[in-house]
Amino acid sequence: MKAIQQAISSSGKIVITTHKGPDGDAIGSSLAMYHYLKAKGKAVCVIVPDAFPDFLKWMEGADQIIHFDTQKESALAELLNADLIFSLDYNGLSRIGELGVYVGEKDAVKVVIDHHQDPQDFADHYYVDTDSCSTSQLVYELIESFDDLKGITKNMAECLYCGIMTDTGSFRFPSTTAKTHRIIAHFLELGVQASNIHQSVYDTYSEDRLRLLGFALTEKMHVYHDQGIAYISLSGEELKRFNFKKGDTEGLVNYPLSINGIKMAVLLTERDEEVRLSFRSKDDVYVNRLANEHFNGGGHIYAAGGSLFMMLPEAVAYLKKILELPS
Repeated sequence: MKAIQQAISSSGKIVITTHKGPDGDAIGSSLAMYHYLKAKGKAVCVIVPDAFPDFLKWMEGADQIIHFDTQKESALAELLNADLIFSLDYNGLSRIGELGVYVGEKDAVKVVIDHHQDPQDFADHYYVDTDSCSTSQLVYELIESFDDLKGITKNMAECLYCGIMTDTGSFRFPSTTAKTHRIIAHFLELGVQASNIHQSVYDTYSEDRLRLLGFALTEKMHVYHDQGIAYISLSGEELKRFNFKKGDTEGLVNYPLSINGIKMAVLLTERDEEVRLSFRSKDDVYVNRLANEHFNGGGHIYAAGGSLFMMLPEAVAYLKKILELPS
């Protein structure tokens, strides 16, 4: 902690990065760190590899985030001058796509703050807790270790609340601890309106997104009660049919997991000759190793992701073979 604090103190230009397909925890932790460092008088910016869902754009500072895929020149200019780079909510440079090449080559102090398993060796300092519910909680605890909780503003608290809320499934996952709830209580004392944040994230569906959800559950969900497994597969054409936008399948994988007796759920989505997989599980079923060993991915014990570079029918067949599901 002292080394990270010293790195911040001696830095001139700071860049914050997070993973591809940024979710609530990625954006929430990044923007909270952004506001904290700005309040300390630091020159700082956030760079994300690609776009994030509209339902996260209400957070203060979201409009200042640089998108590497569409603002590459601006992103590289910021990286060129950086002497400190934060890697938030990811454990390896491959998780940030092409941006990872430039981060890896940049001669700057690098700090990882993350809660994923198996961090790769690419940074100078690591604050990693795989038992933590979210990177947002780790950012809070980092500031706490600096003895600077008074530096957390309402704007920062709103960002961190969003990150914790989304990565804990609204506080229902096993990683939610008593400490998590104490942190949330602090945010409420700072004036955070929890119901407003929940509404901004979960109650802003478009009609197309809701119809996609209905289609996925009624037409595309396959349930194997004997094996305790269910999966949903969506082709590129099916996503296009419902005018798919970034974030429209967020949380969809959790629905099959809510079926009584189902311990693992998988969502497969086809995009540009790649099939992305989201895994969720509970009880004694752990999906992080499954994703790592068979699907070019990884993640948490009960929540992981991966990808297959093949067409959707082949990906479904491969999944069923690995999970030993009947045809």
